[in-house]
Amino acid sequence: MKGIDSTLTAPGTTRFIAAARALLDRVEAQADAIGRVAAACADAIAADGLVHLFGTGHSRIPVEEMFPRYGSYPGFNPIVELSMTFHTQVVGSNGQRQAMFIERVPGLAETILSNFEFRPTDVMMIFSASGLSAVPIEMATGARGRGLTVVAVTSVAQSMASDPRHEAGRLLDNADIVLDLGTPAADALITIDGLDTPVAPGSTIAAVAFVNEIKAQTAELLVERGAMPPVLTSAAVVGKEESARLFDAAYSEHARRYARSLRGAS
Repeated sequence: MKGIDSTLTAPGTTRFIAAARALLDRVEAQADAIGRVAAACADAIAADGLVHLFGTGHSRIPVEEMFPRYGSYPGFNPIVELSMTFHTQVVGSNGQRQAMFIERVPGLAETILSNFEFRPTDVMMIFSASGLSAVPIEMATGARGRGLTVVAVTSVAQSMASDPRHEAGRLLDNADIVLDLGTPAADALITIDGLDTPVAPGSTIAAVAFVNEIKAQTAELLVERGAMPPVLTSAAVVGKEESARLFDAAYSEHARRYARSLRGAS
């Protein structure tokens, strides 16, 4: 694909917005892969199963974007570990150094996966811009070993820019479907004269675009099958009482599916 042009043209120009627009074009160019993911998600949800979502670091953002929030619906199960995603306390206890260390620890993914009972129709969608850390890779291998369809949302350029650190290779080597974030090796999109290091990362823009396109296409497929769960909807659209009813119905439906997925739950 053509690279993203981040050349400075004039002071004050909206360079990041232009670069982000180019990223969205790269997302749109993967329509076939997006459609395959949506079909797998619809199959899982219609079969009374779950699409599990996992990310470490800032990759928790697209996980939370998928569910729960306005315009989303049950059937998607966010799995994030606070130890690897708590970023507001940057240094000291619960600091960023520890979070980055923990996501590289082999064996942790299997401990996370052991909490759940998965169905063969379930899907595991894993977000990692670099695709090189042990925990996301082992979440993929562990899910695949359990018979799940694995979707990797990663930056191919960033992943290939470094040698793999894990014996299984990269995240993209252990997925059934790969969605390429299209971001460069540094993630950051903008270079500035007089500054050696680029700024303004783009992976979140691309990841959020992927999940919302998948969310929309999956909903369309579920409606066609008569299997659409309730959608979290603002009172400004449906009124206070209906909004409250939809929220309660969606949370109850998520609780029902989630409880069935927990190992040891009755």
